[in-house]
Amino acid sequence: MATLAQSPLAPSVGDERFFLKSAIIMAAIIVAGFSFQLAMGRSTFGSPVRVHVHAVLFMGWVAIYLIQNVLVATHRIGLHRRLGWVAAVWMVAMTVSGIVVTIIMVRNGTTPFFFRPLQFLVFDPVAVLTFAGLTTAAILLRRRTEWHRRLHFCGMTMLLAPAFGRLLPLPLTQPWSWEATFVVTLLFPLFGMWSDLRRSGRVHPAWLWGMAAILGSFILVQAITYGPAGTAIYEWATEGSPGAAVPPLEFQPPPEGALMTGRS
Repeated sequence: MATLAQSPLAPSVGDERFFLKSAIIMAAIIVAGFSFQLAMGRSTFGSPVRVHVHAVLFMGWVAIYLIQNVLVATHRIGLHRRLGWVAAVWMVAMTVSGIVVTIIMVRNGTTPFFFRPLQFLVFDPVAVLTFAGLTTAAILLRRRTEWHRRLHFCGMTMLLAPAFGRLLPLPLTQPWSWEATFVVTLLFPLFGMWSDLRRSGRVHPAWLWGMAAILGSFILVQAITYGPAGTAIYEWATEGSPGAAVPPLEFQPPPEGALMTGRS
């Protein structure tokens, strides 16, 4: 959790174990998703440099998030705060990388066949920008520990969809593949709300704000994808590229050979 305050964080509020366990589960799901992809021969290390940079940045954030929760749970707040400086800069690099890699994939016409190309072009950047927005809000509210933790948690939730996309049988969920991954990720903030309710008898408002941002991102993706703005964005992003010949809202046929990601 990025923490930029020069003064100590607020005192512990008794839910460190919940957030630490959740961070471990989230990290395990992400590692499992990408490891499964590699084990099935659907991923390759022979990818362009930008793909490797993208992977290092996003997996690095998973490690940072987990370490920060460990530091809080073990009361090493000073180190937690110093690592927060690194995390804040890291988040900016992640956001840029996520958007750039998505645009290049769409331009190359290599979006996964079970996603609509235009929807893929929209939902990836919206997800990473929502993550960045929630994480920034958590940083700004770093002295209000209960808000800080929950907003970071909701931000991390936005990064789970790609892992679930590698664990779920998405070709079988077509034409609702993206929606399927989105629904599964909602289980995490919902579980956070239930944990609050069980522990204190109330749901902290940070969860409500976080859920509003997450659900708002879903509505925004759908509105752009199926509206005139989406068509204009797709034409701008694919101009002069092979992706311009790919119908923005039509699913592409499955590849003839083995399914392979990380090529673009």
